[in-house]
Amino acid sequence: MSTRLSVATPVVTMLPQISGAWEKNASIEDLAQIAEAADRLGYHHLTCSEHIALPAAEQQRRGARYWDPLATFGYLAARTQRIRLATHVLVLGYHHPLEIAKRYGTLDKISNGRLILGVGVGSLKEEFELIGAPFDDRGARGDDAVRALRASLSVAEPDYHGEFYSFGGMVVDPCAIQDRVPIWIGGRTLRSLRRAATLADGWAPFNVSLRQARDWLSRFEVQPGFEVVLPSPPLDPINEPERTRDTLAQITAHGATIVSAIFTHTSLQHYLENLHALADLTS
Repeated sequence: MSTRLSVATPVVTMLPQISGAWEKNASIEDLAQIAEAADRLGYHHLTCSEHIALPAAEQQRRGARYWDPLATFGYLAARTQRIRLATHVLVLGYHHPLEIAKRYGTLDKISNGRLILGVGVGSLKEEFELIGAPFDDRGARGDDAVRALRASLSVAEPDYHGEFYSFGGMVVDPCAIQDRVPIWIGGRTLRSLRRAATLADGWAPFNVSLRQARDWLSRFEVQPGFEVVLPSPPLDPINEPERTRDTLAQITAHGATIVSAIFTHTSLQHYLENLHALADLTS
């Protein structure tokens, strides 16, 4: 593909006004068919997000369904060969860095080096309180956690001493097999981009307009290879191929290095047809 595309994975997250009705009762086999097709067609990565439990009052804004990314990707890793597996996102404050290094390092090993670790500082206070995680200083803790992860991933005996996390003399086996696991930062603020530009390998925002993303990106000099993953609006490459091409070009012009594809779809088969049509458009 000339334009690199990723899959904003359906089924695993159901968001009001975006998800198709068929997703409600979709199975892991349906999801595996999507993953296998995206893998064959050359899509860059799949996504899966994390929430432990959401307040019922948040359902209309955030949705209620969030499949666990570790279990989901562990299964999809066995059904695919090349496509990368991106958490979008893990909430840093819910885990010790070595817990992430062990669990997702294991995923990197079983997927033969296909992990992308998307992380964020989180924003849902009720969820932090539910598990007893500190909320008010989550930004500073998140920065320290990213530094700790960079020192720990791919290292069997990690050593790190920071403001909030400090460890040494411990073995984490297995660990990630990539020499450098890509760490991407999610979020919807300028601070999330600053965190990404200074500590990580990419930025994958949500609820940020294209104009805002371009403006914020203009304020930073990022390293070569820094990824910017911007979502598309719902695309219809089957019936609106030219409009779809124009939309992808616009997103790329605003700074995206990878476009996260969202489709208008009414069934599993329709979704698969969209995957094929978009791949054909950009090949």
